Amino acid sequence: MTYLVIGGSSGIGKAVVERLLADGHAVTVWARREKPSYESGDPDYAQVDVTQDLRDDLPVPEKLDGVFYAPGNIQLAPFRGLKVESFAHDYNINVLGAVRVLQAVLPSIADGHGASVVLVSTVAATTGMNFHTSIAAAKAGVEGLARSLAAELAPKNVRVNVIAPSLTDTPLAAKLLDNDRKRERSAERHPLKRVGTVDDMAEAVTYLLTPRSGWVTAQVLGVDGGMSRISGL
Repeated sequence: MTYLVIGGSSGIGKAVVERLLADGHAVTVWARREKPSYESGDPDYAQVDVTQDLRDDLPVPEKLDGVFYAPGNIQLAPFRGLKVESFAHDYNINVLGAVRVLQAVLPSIADGHGASVVLVSTVAATTGMNFHTSIAAAKAGVEGLARSLAAELAPKNVRVNVIAPSLTDTPLAAKLLDNDRKRERSAERHPLKRVGTVDDMAEAVTYLLTPRSGWVTAQVLGVDGGMSRISGL
């Protein structure tokens, strides 16, 4: 099968690429950074900035069985200190970037053969958390986009789902986990008493991308150690 991973150069995106390659799938990666090394194979690769209009010459497989949109950011700050531009920046990366990509690849997924799209939200989109106003608002937009798109594309046999992680040990979250005390405090906030790993997320994403989840669409899957559903008290 053939998959496109956006933001597959590090973190969750790269973990998904590695897993898809290891399972024998063909993978194309679009990412802003230069191509890293992959242990499981050698995907097609293009440097792409999803915050800008996409180039017409991007390599898009004629038929895609799945698309995973991984780009995101962590911008935590008190609301009164955030400028409107900060909200616009988060929305551009998380929502408009996904829109640009999905409109570009729509002919490759919407021909009725049964494709899957997976986007990334956050536990903070539905669980109120201090200093998360900008990213929570953007990720709530991701969830709304996914549900509406799932309805629109269901007649074309395209499934659209979302994972909503809590804090995950990725390069993006490095400053939040850069010493033992921070790591311990973060783990304690989760009912399962640890932070997430890229493997936790890749397992959920590949399930939603592949035919194993063929009867699942318009869902937001919390991959958050129970944070969104279980009280820590």
